[in-house]
Amino acid sequence: MHLMTLILTVGLLWPVGPPPPEILRGWQPPPGPYAAGHRGVDLAAAPGTPVLAPTAGTLTFAGPVGGHGAVTLTLPGTGTPPLRTTFTPVTPLVPTGTRVPAGTPIARVTEGPHCPTTCLHWGLLRGTQYLNPLLLTKRAPSRLLPLRN
Repeated sequence: MHLMTLILTVGLLWPVGPPPPEILRGWQPPPGPYAAGHRGVDLAAAPGTPVLAPTAGTLTFAGPVGGHGAVTLTLPGTGTPPLRTTFTPVTPLVPTGTRVPAGTPIARVTEGPHCPTTCLHWGLLRGTQYLNPLLLTKRAPSRLLPLRN
């Protein structure tokens, strides 16, 4: 699926806000699968802030990862394998397997060691490949990147 088609299909909302949150740390892809990097973006969010489903999807994971709460939302109609958005550190609000429309509160931000101040780490994956979640927003830098079907 091409990026423009993907953007039009997904119709992404910001997971916290409005207004769109401050980006505390951007996506810094690692040079290899096990190298250091930042595989998502950190959004300013206070503890207790609701995390909203950025688009309709199914909550496919809700539980601890590395000692902190995380949720994964799988996005239908986004190719094979489908896109998945991840959020941490959070307390899940809905059980795994729940289908939610865009804008539904799916979690609440909790404190964690990832950021110097409290933040929400937002990731995007297709299979095992990490992608920049800002590519699905209007704040992303303009780039054309091939996405595998």
